[in-house]
Amino acid sequence: MRVKIELGDVTPHNIKQLKRLNQVVFPVSYNDKFYKDVLEAGELAKLAYYNDIVVGAVCCRIDTSENQRKLYIMTLGCLAPYRRQGIGTKMLEHIMNFVQKDGNFDNIFLHVQVNNESAIEFYKKFGFEIVETKEHYYKRIEPADAHVLQKNLKKSAEPVHEDVRKKNRNERVNGVKESEP
Repeated sequence: MRVKIELGDVTPHNIKQLKRLNQVVFPVSYNDKFYKDVLEAGELAKLAYYNDIVVGAVCCRIDTSENQRKLYIMTLGCLAPYRRQGIGTKMLEHIMNFVQKDGNFDNIFLHVQVNNESAIEFYKKFGFEIVETKEHYYKRIEPADAHVLQKNLKKSAEPVHEDVRKKNRNERVNGVKESEP
């Protein structure tokens, strides 16, 4: 039998499935405001279906802080028996396609519990990097610390110029271009 993995909208009719899924997958619980916001998130909140069974979900929000427009992945998770089947990849690719089409995001970021090595490795495969560690980020769970993983989407212009200047300076000093043997 061919496996069918699809993403579907979160609606008032299936929001209870999302709540139940999040209770099972994540060590933290989410309040009513979270679910109210998710219902208004459109393409930024999706349920993942494995042969028509809800097995995962992704929920994001747009965050504008520090003069940047960022996409924050609030939750992205899948029931344990269905992990490593491409479901998380499908959800993350949906989000990355969304930000790419939009074209106006500086980065995508999320928090991951410091001991969640499989999640950290998963995000690193997609170009995310640990940019900081927040102590005592989580309440009532151990470890309470979280890594902030981030994937930059816009290259800042300044460092590129600096690299070019250094390269040109080295070429003048050494009289050799890097492409030469």
